[in-house]
Amino acid sequence: MAPKNQYDLAVLGAGPGGYVCAIRAAQLGLSVALVEKEASLGGTCLNIGCIPSKALLDSSERFYEARTAAAEHGIKIKGVTLDLRTMMKRKDKVVRKLTGGLKSLMKHHGVEVVGGRATIPEPGSVTVRPPDSAADSAADSATGTGEGERSLTARHIVLATGSVPTELPAVPFDGKRIVSSTEALAFTEVPPRLVVIGAGAIGLELGSVWQRLGSEVTVVEIMPRVLPGFDPEAAKLLQKELQRQGMRFHLETRVTGATETEAGLELAMLDNERNEHTLEADTVLVAVGRQPYVEGLGLDKLAIARAENEKRLKVDTQYRTNIDGVYAIGDLIHGPMLAHKAEEEGVAVAELIAGRYGHVNYEAIPNVVYTNPEVAAVGRDEAQLEEAGIAYRVGRFAFSANGRALAAAADRGMVKVLSSERTDRLLGAQIIGSSASELISELVTVMEFGGSAEDIARICHAHPTLSEAVKEAALNVGERAIHSI
Repeated sequence: MAPKNQYDLAVLGAGPGGYVCAIRAAQLGLSVALVEKEASLGGTCLNIGCIPSKALLDSSERFYEARTAAAEHGIKIKGVTLDLRTMMKRKDKVVRKLTGGLKSLMKHHGVEVVGGRATIPEPGSVTVRPPDSAADSAADSATGTGEGERSLTARHIVLATGSVPTELPAVPFDGKRIVSSTEALAFTEVPPRLVVIGAGAIGLELGSVWQRLGSEVTVVEIMPRVLPGFDPEAAKLLQKELQRQGMRFHLETRVTGATETEAGLELAMLDNERNEHTLEADTVLVAVGRQPYVEGLGLDKLAIARAENEKRLKVDTQYRTNIDGVYAIGDLIHGPMLAHKAEEEGVAVAELIAGRYGHVNYEAIPNVVYTNPEVAAVGRDEAQLEEAGIAYRVGRFAFSANGRALAAAADRGMVKVLSSERTDRLLGAQIIGSSASELISELVTVMEFGGSAEDIARICHAHPTLSEAVKEAALNVGERAIHSI
């Protein structure tokens, strides 16, 4: 057993990247300390991100369906009302169960959890400050330290501190009327008029939650379409569906300021033609992205290199920074800010540190938006392939021709498969529709193994299932789809 305060590895940050890294390193025989400043493990994802947002998305969709779609199935419900307090309690219960489970996992694997704020005074050393706020006191109590400031030594240090919401200078957060995603997950009342700035995944998901629960939701986006970075065809279809549900959009428009009024807030906006507009709101959710969180780590003193023109840290193919023994993963480095991407990097860096082979295939990382319909993608889209000069073939299949989708009243959307014109190797795929987040896994698997559209087309899929749409899209690459004209 390693001497007290001496470890093979210190992981800073207990989000998906950090806690997974700690577990995998412990499995490989390393002594590990996991440092976390918050009251519970799990980082943004489990506490104020992925998990609570999905809990609210599921609850709000059930409420919306009961009000709007149950009758179509012969289910007549009278007097459907919202108990927001109970909905929030359920969300919090889900979060507590998962974060509590992480604490047990750390104990099972022999990972020591150290509560407090970490600083790296020099390579190989980590100073963990005692709690200096109410939140930090809770963290100290939850992780069982209470020993004051600790100095840890570790041959390897992994930075996995994640990210925080980006603030707009023209519309700064006040935590009440102008909020980030954190506050938008814990409203005590449904905002009558909610303006969402940013039409990315976070903005559209949380906008959907409150739209279903009764808010009048308007989305303002500086780009010419929703979901910048996703396949334009899928993004256009999603916008159409969200508009059908009642969501409003102002595209190619920026918010330049906010003024308090007796009725709430008045937002000043400027469109791409330099026309000025105003928009009334009760609450504004700023969801324009996230930025790496490195506050207090002492990275400037260490002179850790940043990626060119970015706030992210520069690492090599083995996640090493320019400082010997210091690594970085997750939202701190290149690539999409996704929990599952951070998890894969956590496993890879732990294996590399342990002298094993660690690798992440960045071409096969799925990206999902959990609206209704869902949007899921992997690999490249048509625009990216054209920009790269790669010849490709495309196969599409609409859910409106899928038996299970029709039976489930989930017939909006499509599957699109892109493969190499020369080799038929799968290059990318996009799905918009029910259960897209689950259906994308088959396509990710085929890409990971270097498979082709033909491989998918030759696999027997159960009938009737939504997954048959994936097979039909793959067949359609060769113009062989069975159930479409």
